[in-house]
Amino acid sequence: MIQWLSQFSPVVQALIGTLFTWFVTALGAGLVFFFKKINKKVLDLMMGFAAGVMIAASFWSLLAPAIAMSEAIGGIPWVPALAGFLIGGLFLFAVDKLLPHLHPGFNLTEAEGIKTSWQRSILLVLAITIHNIPEGLAIGVAFGAAAAGYPSATVAGAVALAIGIGIQNFPEGTAVSVPLRREGMKRRKAFWYGQLSGMVEPISGVLGALAVIFIRPLLPYALAFAAGAMIYVVVEELVPESHTDQHSHFATWGAMIGFAVMMTLDVALG
Repeated sequence: MIQWLSQFSPVVQALIGTLFTWFVTALGAGLVFFFKKINKKVLDLMMGFAAGVMIAASFWSLLAPAIAMSEAIGGIPWVPALAGFLIGGLFLFAVDKLLPHLHPGFNLTEAEGIKTSWQRSILLVLAITIHNIPEGLAIGVAFGAAAAGYPSATVAGAVALAIGIGIQNFPEGTAVSVPLRREGMKRRKAFWYGQLSGMVEPISGVLGALAVIFIRPLLPYALAFAAGAMIYVVVEELVPESHTDQHSHFATWGAMIGFAVMMTLDVALG
């Protein structure tokens, strides 16, 4: 798999990696053909798992390589990591405040962002889309970093990141499609909206790879930017959403397992 990917340009690698993550989002959305509702404990476990994967990926796949690259080029190691990390969080903060969206399980009156008359289904898709923007960027930047030739960034590491993010995309597709089905939407339409949220990942992945190829000095900042954006999503949305129904132990153990899986993938493959 890794040898096969290595023959392509980093942009094509990023496209393949993010198409995989979109495919897993679609698989998660596909549960709507079998279930009209999912036990909230299971959903909280899955959302906690997604949070754990993103936390582990932010360090092992993004921040640690950013620090190592800064050292390799003779800069102050912590500056790009700190600056990129905070800018990534600020970027998601701005998107969160501006883009209309509604988190699963909330009433339409609790929609965030600029006020709009958009339908509930569109707002739910946009909420998950916000999660997927930094994930796609992270994969694209990781493949771009591997092409730059730094020892701390490898194609295998980028593949591990894509696999980890793909796994945690499964509950995100489910979190959109199943609530829509429960509200009376037809299965096919609910599935369409569920997988739609993952389509942004190939776009952001390709853009991330292109950015670091043409502006190589920004590479450590770009890696840290993706990490900051992902951590913002975890703390702002995934953790609170997984603790809304008093199932905190399920969500916590989901996060522990997700962190362990992503850590193992990155160390074993990267």
